[in-house]
Amino acid sequence: MAQITATVSKNKEDIYGAEHLPDASLFDAADVTVSYGAQDALRNLSFTLKKGEQVAVVGPNGAGKSTLFKLIVGELAPTSGRATLHGSDPAEHLCVAYVPQRQSVDWNFPVTVEDVVMMGRTAKIGLFRWARQHDRDIVQQSLERVNATHLAKKQIGELSGGQQQRVFIARALAQEAELLLLDEPLAGLDLPSQEQVFEVLDNVTDSGITAIVATHDLNMAARRFDKILLLNGRLIALGRPEEVLTADNLVVAYGGHLHAQDGILIADSCCDH
Repeated sequence: MAQITATVSKNKEDIYGAEHLPDASLFDAADVTVSYGAQDALRNLSFTLKKGEQVAVVGPNGAGKSTLFKLIVGELAPTSGRATLHGSDPAEHLCVAYVPQRQSVDWNFPVTVEDVVMMGRTAKIGLFRWARQHDRDIVQQSLERVNATHLAKKQIGELSGGQQQRVFIARALAQEAELLLLDEPLAGLDLPSQEQVFEVLDNVTDSGITAIVATHDLNMAARRFDKILLLNGRLIALGRPEEVLTADNLVVAYGGHLHAQDGILIADSCCDH
């Protein structure tokens, strides 16, 4: 993200939405509960995220990973407790970008890669205004950062799964996001494509952008992430992989539906709830 600096100025609101308070953490949850009717999806959640981290969010299906993402992006408000992004309501900010699961996207929609990345500029340009040279420059820079400039004129449906994922990260960079939320970004990708996505994530987090990745792959999370957030309706643990993925924590999260096979952790699909 070429335009990000660490200081707060009066025109920050033009870039990020709400002002970034200089002494605030990137994201704070303080005793947060999120309920759908009488059912708590998340309860008594308290944790802090810092700038520039790569965090894997793991837990069984139904653990609240999607609800957590909606909370961080400001789509859901806490039923109780307080969630803040840079010190204020997440819904007021433009600095969070969500990268959805690939299967939720209509890849037959007739747009080019360049068009998709330009969509990341919509909040800055406005719905009924033309892109300026500044916006086109940011799109170009974003494609460069994910090694996809050669794909700019291709139809999005012509790309491989790994290329599609990189383009969606480029769209988030064009948004000038400081926080990327990625939902199962490696699902269905072969190992070379996964490595390309990780190279991109390493590049953006090295520049101070934070990446939070929801995944079911505990082994990959343990190998590739600075921190792991283990969730099952509540926060079970947050920290380094060796601190979080302990036998006791995994039993709390997955019950009897997690077992080791040839040194690999496998979660049974029957742990949905």
